[in-house]
Amino acid sequence: MNARERLLKELREQALVIGEVTLTSGRIAHYLVDAKRAILLPAGFAALSELVAAQAAAWGATAVGGMTMGADPIACAALAGGAQVKAFFVRKEVKAHGLARRIEGPVLAPGDRCMLVEDVVTTGGSTIGALEAIREEGHEVCGVLAICDRLAGGREAIERAAGVPYVALTTIDEVYPERPDRIG
Repeated sequence: MNARERLLKELREQALVIGEVTLTSGRIAHYLVDAKRAILLPAGFAALSELVAAQAAAWGATAVGGMTMGADPIACAALAGGAQVKAFFVRKEVKAHGLARRIEGPVLAPGDRCMLVEDVVTTGGSTIGALEAIREEGHEVCGVLAICDRLAGGREAIERAAGVPYVALTTIDEVYPERPDRIG
């Protein structure tokens, strides 16, 4: 079984929650992929590490991160997978104390190529927020990687906003193929 198949297995077994939930976007859903339930266990983290490090290398990324919480374990997985990158986290707002930074982690250099990462994409709002923060500080984004795409328009919104490649390691069609609202 390759890394992608192992990740998909872990998402199906550990991360799929069936029942009414409110998503980050505010939408109500009847299921949720709580990717952290799978990727913060050894098997899921190992598979993710391999996949994120490979994608960072493919895009020539020198930094990996995104909006804090969703991106945190993915950025760390890149490091664990051997990627020669800086890991970073984007806060929703500038920190009011300390160094008053919005982007946490090693200082990003002007030439760093940032790969944005997200656990689950629905509308793309969190990823676009991180994209804007990175670009406001003058950094280049070389691509966006998501663990799971809910196929709810997020990919298209991110591609319009980012103008860079977007890769989803899995989709909701693969994680929950028997879901009642599946189209097609």
